[in-house]
Amino acid sequence: MKNKPTTSRRDFIVKSLTAISAVYFIPDIITKAESAKPLAQEVTSDTKWAMSIDVDKCAKGCTACVDACVEENGLYGFDRPETDSQWIRKLTIKNIKDDKIKVVPMLCQHCENPPCCDVCPTGASFRRVDGIVMVNQHTCIGCRYCMMACPFKARSFVHENLTEQVTNAPRGKGCVESCNFCANRIDHGISTTACEEACMKEGHNAISFGDLSDTKSRVNSALKKKDNRRLRSDLSLKQRVTYSGI
Repeated sequence: MKNKPTTSRRDFIVKSLTAISAVYFIPDIITKAESAKPLAQEVTSDTKWAMSIDVDKCAKGCTACVDACVEENGLYGFDRPETDSQWIRKLTIKNIKDDKIKVVPMLCQHCENPPCCDVCPTGASFRRVDGIVMVNQHTCIGCRYCMMACPFKARSFVHENLTEQVTNAPRGKGCVESCNFCANRIDHGISTTACEEACMKEGHNAISFGDLSDTKSRVNSALKKKDNRRLRSDLSLKQRVTYSGI
């Protein structure tokens, strides 16, 4: 008498499908659990995030905004300045007409017409309806077209294997990344970006962030006090980051 098979074809298929289901449905459960955190509101076009930077208030030698960005997003470097990620950096510029020197914080300008999104072949570079320009790490293929298209050199490429990350800013080797206006903080109801908060604590108040739709927002107050300008306005990118004092 032949031994009876311990597993029928039907049982094998059922078990296989169960295993497959575990692979595909568990991440979805995790995603829903994480997204169950109390968010302030849905992302809508009614909100228009923007930033004003007063260069006259930006202190020479101060790195508070840069340090805060590193801490907030886990941008710990490898002591390789040429390749380490920088979402915000301080530039020193000199006016050739009067030799005046200014210190300018440079970050993603969050353009309304972002060239980085235009050239992205996968749609990984995208602009939210509230004006924040971001990179989807899951669909970025590391082609770096967006880096070449950005006239402000505001994007970085992750060259190294990453061992330390913060949960609010997932990063990955082979992907492009840049300032996202601290989207995680904003989406959870915090009204300041990490760089603005750090600048406030230092007493400089050079960075003002907020909603252009809110007449009482800090960014609108800053825009009323001094004339602001966009960098490379000739490109008609309509950046949401503007500067005064330059």
